[in-house]
Amino acid sequence: MNGERLFHLDRAAVKRSFGRASRSYDAAAGLQRAIQQELLERLQFFSIEPATILDLGAGTGATSVELRHRYRRADIIALDIAHEMLRAAGRRQWPWRRFSRLCADANALPLADHSIDLAISNLMLQWCDRPALVFAELQRVLKPGGLVLFSTFGPTTLQELREAWLRADPHVHVSDFPDMPALSAAMQHGGLSEPVLDVEHRVIHYRDAEALLHELRALGARNAHAERARGLTGRGRFEAMRQGYERGRVAAGLPATYEVIYGAAFASDRHAMQQIAGETVIPLQALTTRRFNP
Repeated sequence: MNGERLFHLDRAAVKRSFGRASRSYDAAAGLQRAIQQELLERLQFFSIEPATILDLGAGTGATSVELRHRYRRADIIALDIAHEMLRAAGRRQWPWRRFSRLCADANALPLADHSIDLAISNLMLQWCDRPALVFAELQRVLKPGGLVLFSTFGPTTLQELREAWLRADPHVHVSDFPDMPALSAAMQHGGLSEPVLDVEHRVIHYRDAEALLHELRALGARNAHAERARGLTGRGRFEAMRQGYERGRVAAGLPATYEVIYGAAFASDRHAMQQIAGETVIPLQALTTRRFNP
């Protein structure tokens, strides 16, 4: 892999969608909060005392607030592509839990080389169609031995919705998501060392297809595929999708799968690797998972 696009996203559409969702995001983000907590729990496996932390794809600032509680002396930078999200993040700030806010694209971080100790990113990478470029930027801004910790959605995410649309309409209605081999290759191409990935699958049940779509809109998770249909979807095709989705109904409701990929790596510097059980790796079995009960 040489940094080429894994899929094609309309980044202007991504920015617009998350900007519009800045007021509704927190109320809809139950799954996102559960994944955030799992991601933050993984910090216990690393003996770090970061002076400067980057919250990449900070959204409304929930992760930045948690990081402030954990690392009270650190400088925390909440970075997001959407101004409106960062404006919402500002409403979380109090004198004792301040963090900086920076509006920028993860593909071109406006940060100095070797200026960050820890970069953490919760559910942002799936909105980047060139993850190798993002990882290269992280390698650049991290200090030698600095840690990258992230979560992202994998390719079976929303597979039920994707399949229901495919039966009804030839257009792309669900964005693509990178798989683990592609992410591993992107991390290595970006220059990061000792990449480790693991995955879990979470299934949430919804009252109906409309409830799922309403939640996705509230989160800003609209279809941003560059090849999506630009016009309105006709009522007949929407009804065909809805009926197709209904075939998968179970007692708990309509299932929606979320494939959650967790990753960790270090900025290239083997001497800065953390020692765990005498090995310079992080064993997958140490990266525990938690069940999500909606």
